[in-house]
Order: sequence, then C-alpha cells, then structure tokens
Amino acid sequence: MKLRLASYNVHKCVGLDRRRKPHRIIDVINEVDADIVALQEVDLRLGSRPAALPLPLVEHETGYHVPDFAPESPSLGWHGQAILLRQGIEVTEIRRILLPGLEPRGALMAELACDGLRFRIIGAHLGLLRRYRLMQMAAIRAAVSARAVMPTAILGDFNEWSSRYGMTPLTDDFRVHAPGRSFPAARPIGRLDRIGLSEGWHLKQAGVHASTLARIASDHLPVWADVTLSLDG
Repeated sequence: MKLRLASYNVHKCVGLDRRRKPHRIIDVINEVDADIVALQEVDLRLGSRPAALPLPLVEHETGYHVPDFAPESPSLGWHGQAILLRQGIEVTEIRRILLPGLEPRGALMAELACDGLRFRIIGAHLGLLRRYRLMQMAAIRAAVSARAVMPTAILGDFNEWSSRYGMTPLTDDFRVHAPGRSFPAARPIGRLDRIGLSEGWHLKQAGVHASTLARIASDHLPVWADVTLSLDG
C-alpha cells in the first residue's frame, strides 16, 4: 500500500500577510494531496479554543474526514492539533496523549486500517525547549509501547533546529526524517517539521511543499513523505 503522509503547522490560519484565511489553508492542503495530514495550531487557544480551521470547511472543501479527539470542545482537534484522513481510511481507535512540559501540550494517536493493513499515526507539536521536547518524545514512545505492535508514524512540528541532536528518545524505534527547510515559510532555514517512521514503513521520497500559496498561507511550509506499508514489514 502506498500512502502520502504530511504535516502542516497552519499558524491559526494566519498568513505572513497577517490575514486569517482558512480557505487559503484548505487550498494548500489540497495542493499537497496527502492521504493523511497532521495539522498543528488549528484553534485559537483562547477560552474554549474555538476553531481557526472550521470542521465544515474541511468536510465541504476536501476529501478528508477528521477523527473527533475532543467532542467536548469546539476546536477541530485537541491541544491545537488534528489529523485529516482520506476517505477510505478506517479509524479503529483514537487516544489522546498528555505530554509533560512548561506549557500544556498533547499528542494525538489514531489507529487505522486500510486495504487489510493496520497502522498507527501520531500527530505531535513539541515544546520550544529541548529539555521538555525530550520528555515529550519519551512520553510518546511510552504510549506507543503500551499499545499493540504495529507500524507507527509520528508527524508534526518537532521544534528542533539541530539536524544532529535532540531525537534520542525516539532513535531506538524510529527513523526521524527532516524532509527539508520548512520555517519560516517565506525564506525557510529551519527543519522543524519532521516525520518519524517505525519498522514496517518504507520511505520512497520526501520533501517540502513550497508553492507560491504555501509561502504566504502560514509561517510553516507543509512537509510530506511518500511511503509504502507491507504485511511483512
């Protein structure tokens, strides 16, 4: 089975022109044309955390469905994050992972099935300080270890500037790929957005989506990875 995985920090749908345009974010997501997209900063983080990217817009303007990680909240997701799934990908279970740190953080876990294969996607937005990022990655790894063994991909904004350090809690079980420079969007220098793959995934190619629209729609560019998943791992 072939899949395109993507991660996109949408910056509350505020572009580099300082205008909030959810439709513009939707257009970029459709340009990337991934099967699974992990989004960060999809809500306003104020009060009840109203959605910056409204669910009806996603449902009407894309081919994705969105697991409801926070039915008690008006946000599209939980802790500012959401996972978009192409129609035909079945959700078998979802979990929320509380992450330690100076500020409230959380990760999303979705166990999925498609074409007879089962796999897991985790969406994450890690903290600004490496000390807490290491703790958060350890918490994600512990949450994965407590579940059934299956191919797992971690998609998100890792907030790590170094290309050599900062991934230690994951390196025993994941190969963490930085597809390219994704921040800041207009003139990117940082490889903050990454994709971690466990055994069972096979990376074919990866990159940064740097269209004219993407360079203004958010302060991050989307990253993507084309992968295959096989029964024999």
